[in-house]
Amino acid sequence: MLLVLSVAWASTASADDWPQWMGPHRDNVWRETGLLETLPASPKYLWRIPVAGGYSGPAVANGKVYVTDFMTNENVKTDNFDRKQATGTERILCLDETTGKELWSQKWPETYGISYPAGPRSTPLVHGDQVYVQGAEGFLACLKTQSGDYVWKKNLKDVYKTKSALWGYASQPLIDGKKLIVIAGGEGSHCVALNKDTGEEIWRTGTATEQGYSPPLLIEQAAVRQLILCSPDAIYSVDPETGKPLWSQAYQADNGSIIMTPIRSKNYLFAGGFNNRNILIEMATDKPEAKTLWRDQAKRGLSSINVQPFLMDGLIYGFDQAGDLRCFELPSGQALWSTPKPLGDRKVGSGTVFLVRAGETDRFWMFAETGDLILGQLSPKAFTELSRMHVLEPTNTAFGRDVVWCAPAFANRKMFVRNDREIVCVDLAK
Repeated sequence: MLLVLSVAWASTASADDWPQWMGPHRDNVWRETGLLETLPASPKYLWRIPVAGGYSGPAVANGKVYVTDFMTNENVKTDNFDRKQATGTERILCLDETTGKELWSQKWPETYGISYPAGPRSTPLVHGDQVYVQGAEGFLACLKTQSGDYVWKKNLKDVYKTKSALWGYASQPLIDGKKLIVIAGGEGSHCVALNKDTGEEIWRTGTATEQGYSPPLLIEQAAVRQLILCSPDAIYSVDPETGKPLWSQAYQADNGSIIMTPIRSKNYLFAGGFNNRNILIEMATDKPEAKTLWRDQAKRGLSSINVQPFLMDGLIYGFDQAGDLRCFELPSGQALWSTPKPLGDRKVGSGTVFLVRAGETDRFWMFAETGDLILGQLSPKAFTELSRMHVLEPTNTAFGRDVVWCAPAFANRKMFVRNDREIVCVDLAK
């Protein structure tokens, strides 16, 4: 996802690390070189370590791998829109990047009352000598990377007098200077900014029927820094320093399901949620204002579910909830092509393949819900598969099929990816 970002990212992690959701620049681009050009028939595993359930991707920084899970003896396989209660323990594991050896862990008791209650959704966020973790029911904490000791912790549901969304807390916190920006929920606190070192609130903003799941996006438009937020009721912009509203455009997400971060292309913002709830917004160039160009168009754009779409050379590539990979242009939203591949010859509902661009090329590392890693090319004309290998077994279920819905991390010429049984490290060096 080549988003046009102006994130104030000041991590001490090297450029080869993957310290947060979508990588060091939150753009899903892996910039390393010296990588395999063709995938072998079987992976070269450097290590495999048991873990429990979860949808959260790993983070890799400064020689350590961080992953979260949920340990329970209860059945957590449930589909679609049914909340299910499960009692257990959420946990963050810190592993040695080279060996997979556990360096430390921290855990806390948790009771889930959400749909798909397998485990946490949010990728750990590493910043300097601290790591931030968010659980599926609103537990939020900052820990020391060396020891796992708490710096601070709180429960968002308790602090902001709210409840978890249907699919739990699944947004991705964002560091901006001294602030940790988090989707919280509650009256007047849809989004909050906390002091990253103390957890104390700096500002709060917005009210929504539910949190939604969309991670915040920082941009500069009309010479103004803007924090773009998605709720199930609106796409809106605030001043990232104060939380003061700048503009808002009405939006209605079915079942509160707006998951993707909006994509910014020049003066346009695109977002697409469940059931063709898509929207294209045009932002003014002279002041922080915006207007809606179109919304809820079945034949325009896409309805993104699990996969963050990717902007490349002015075109957007992504998976629609119908299960096809699409390429479309802005501002028209008209599709240039679509295909059920790389998942197969037929569409599968909410088909999931995570997209990570290989530097500035047209090649992509694609991790599919089948557990396959695929090297492919995306162009304005077509998707082309170059090679693939099977990495992990699907251990969860969705829509009656076996899936693994966990985004990988790519760092130091390796891929780190997990299912509900193990996390593996695969060598991708040339």
